[in-house]
Amino acid sequence: METLVIVIVIVVVLAVIALVMLPRMRGRATERKRVEAQHHLEEANERSARAESAQAAAEEQAARARRERAEAELRASDNERDAQQRMAEAERERAEAQRLQERASTLDPRLREDRTAQSERTDGDPIR
Repeated sequence: METLVIVIVIVVVLAVIALVMLPRMRGRATERKRVEAQHHLEEANERSARAESAQAAAEEQAARARRERAEAELRASDNERDAQQRMAEAERERAEAQRLQERASTLDPRLREDRTAQSERTDGDPIR
């Protein structure tokens, strides 16, 4: 019977210890989870800030690329317009030269014959 009493006392003592320790263990687990959750929240905030910064940099880079492309297109269209104006000016000069040649030949037909003969001589000559 003594052994039975000793066993009961041991079981009761263990039950009391378990009842006392269980809330502490739960509190530690809860604290551990709270600390882990806080750590995850801090990491999430850091990653979010990095993502926002990276997105802002990417948007700025894209805007810079669009500006550079627009500037290049503007320069190209300016160059094309200048070339067209130069071609039109050259065509006007050519037309004026032809008009003057025709007028000169009207005034003096021999000039046209002299010019044709001179042109035939220089066309056959090698580079001077």
